[in-house]
Amino acid sequence: MVRLSDVIEQFIKEMIEDNNSGEVQIQRNELANHFSCAPSQINYVLTTRFTTDKGYYIESKRGGGGCIIIKRVLLDENKPFMEVVNEKIGDSITYDSAAQIVDALYESELITKREGNLIKVTMNDRTLSSCTESKNRLRADILKSMFLVIIT
Repeated sequence: MVRLSDVIEQFIKEMIEDNNSGEVQIQRNELANHFSCAPSQINYVLTTRFTTDKGYYIESKRGGGGCIIIKRVLLDENKPFMEVVNEKIGDSITYDSAAQIVDALYESELITKREGNLIKVTMNDRTLSSCTESKNRLRADILKSMFLVIIT
């Protein structure tokens, strides 16, 4: 059974893809009317599915009816890939944040679905269960090492 949040997310992603600029401008109330839902449902999708960890930037414009601009953030080609990865991961990372980065890399076609799944299973809490201290630090180190191997 498909959830409304999934449908709204997919709809917005298709709008972004159809618009070659990598961004889309929407009006929350119009989108809520389109899906026959409350505007808060649109807010939920935007705040949980279009985060910076997933490669999106959201800007709100107020006044004159207002709108929301959703931009797909592509890696800066002038900035080395590992520099971007190191900024995102830092010294410590939770599984959920790491999984969001992996999903964003998959959506950007920088890794395959199989690579993404392998990375996720390597970093999950069950796999790291024997590490009682600094689990998030270990996860960050593993993730960085995997990305180094993938991009070479």
